[in-house]
Amino acid sequence: MAAVRSKASADSSRPDPFKLRKHYKYLRVVDVCDALDGIGYFNVGLVSPEIRPLWLGMRFWGAAFTVRCVPANRPMWPLQTTDEVVDAHNIWFNKVGLASWRFYKHLKPGHVVMTDTGGANTVGLWGSENTLRAMQAGAVGIVTNGACRDTAELTQQRTPICSTGRGRTIIPGRIEIIETETRIGCGGVQVRPGDIVGCDDDGLVVVPLEVAETVATHAKAVLLADIKTRKSHYQALDIGPDSSVDYDTVARYYDTLDK
Repeated sequence: MAAVRSKASADSSRPDPFKLRKHYKYLRVVDVCDALDGIGYFNVGLVSPEIRPLWLGMRFWGAAFTVRCVPANRPMWPLQTTDEVVDAHNIWFNKVGLASWRFYKHLKPGHVVMTDTGGANTVGLWGSENTLRAMQAGAVGIVTNGACRDTAELTQQRTPICSTGRGRTIIPGRIEIIETETRIGCGGVQVRPGDIVGCDDDGLVVVPLEVAETVATHAKAVLLADIKTRKSHYQALDIGPDSSVDYDTVARYYDTLDK
């Protein structure tokens, strides 16, 4: 198999997505969607609701690191011993090329790994172990338009992963990673390296990097206005305050960030 290619190149004129993601810290996906609407980006970046967080309460914002896969088009050959069955992934990668998983070393703190499975049949491309490897490298979220497996462990680990469903089968004979840091399609959205990706219980959104600063500015105002209004309703209804109406903390964070 040919080595994985990375098409991302340094461009000093592009905003730094790792700095920009700090402006998204408290934002809800809905705030960002409102801001995108406000600048005329109607339905741009709305990831299909078929791709959803594995567990409730998941939340992340980060810079897209894209991974493009294709169906393997070659079966896994019969393995002869129990040791070989246990070592199936290494045997497969040694045959088709270890470069398929070398992208981990390119991940930075704040990356969201966006994965296009290329229409491969149901396969647990992401599971309980390799997601931890990505997180150790700095990933704050993982998104795939395919399945994930080991879902009990993923939930227990609170691994921030979004997928179209739950799978059971492993990688060998089913899928190959052929390219990283290139444009991909995921959930009906074009995703480019460095685009800002967000997730919460309402779903996922991808913000094109060139408008991400403007969107964050508008979305902050939307969020703070909503907190202020909701806080007044809490008071009228005699509901005890919670973090979702902590206006002072959010306002103070952004005031400090903007100085």
